[in-house]
Order: sequence, then C-alpha cells, then structure tokens
Amino acid sequence: MSLQWHCIHTRPQKESLVAAHCRTALGLEVYYPQLREMRTIRRVRRWVTGPLFPRYLFCRFDPGLSYRAVRYAPDAVDIVHAGTSPAAVSDALIADLRAWAGEALDVISLRPALQPGDAVEITAGPFRGLPAVIVHTDDAHRRVAILLSLLQNEAHSVVSMDDVRRVVA
Repeated sequence: MSLQWHCIHTRPQKESLVAAHCRTALGLEVYYPQLREMRTIRRVRRWVTGPLFPRYLFCRFDPGLSYRAVRYAPDAVDIVHAGTSPAAVSDALIADLRAWAGEALDVISLRPALQPGDAVEITAGPFRGLPAVIVHTDDAHRRVAILLSLLQNEAHSVVSMDDVRRVVA
C-alpha cells in the first residue's frame, strides 16, 4: 500500500464539496488550502476566504485501490496526470504549504505588507481618495501612521490598515 498525494481537478467552486466527499465518504486524507485576503466588494473592505488553487485540491490515496473512487467522485473533473499515470505530489510540498498556513486550519492569510515610505490612498472616512505616505506601521493593532498633504500643509494621522490601499506607480 503506497499512499501518495495527488492533485484533484474539480468543477468551478466545488473544491470544498469534493474535499468533504473524499474525507467522509471515502475516508481519505485531504488537504484543501485556502487563502484569506482583504478585498473591496461594493466599496466595502472585507476578509474573503477562497481556494489557494482554484479548482484544485490535494488528496492522499493509493492509486491502485482508490483511483476510480476519487476520479469519479461527485464534482471531480479528473486527477492531474503526468503522461498516462496520476502525478504524485511530494510530501515536502504539502508540508511546506501546511507550514506556510500555520495553525489556521489550512487557511493562509495574506496581508499587504505596508512599509514606511509606501504611497497609499485613503479608502474610507472623511479623507477618502486623498494620497498619503506611510510614516509608521503598528501590525499588532492593524494601524498605520500617515502623512497627508492638505492645502500646502502636512498633517499626521493614524488610521486603520483596512482604510488605506497601496498605490501602484
């Protein structure tokens, strides 16, 4: 019995259903990494969680025993192949992904790392739309000190990291 990790291709937005089926109905080990990131949806900043690899997840099984059960699982499209045989994913890659996710149950959080000197735009509050420059960051409280240029004067302010976005030049 040689258990190996394999990559399963799923129908769009059905990764969690395939993962649940493989885990519960088939009794297999599944790794479905997800990404949690801040997005603006209808002018509101929200944390959104979605698949790290859309339409793909990892499942550990013996192809000689469980290939057909996994291949024909509901909402599974196929098992990723290398030529004519299912491609094996290294244990090291899965371990690295799990280490990156940390203790968050396979959810990887992405926060844009703001650094002093970064140009940002204020996205909420009375100064919305104004450009500013990051002076200091406080990751523990998710706050940033910014420098605003208003009417030929400079003003310092402290705002939430969620209320600024990096300006890409």
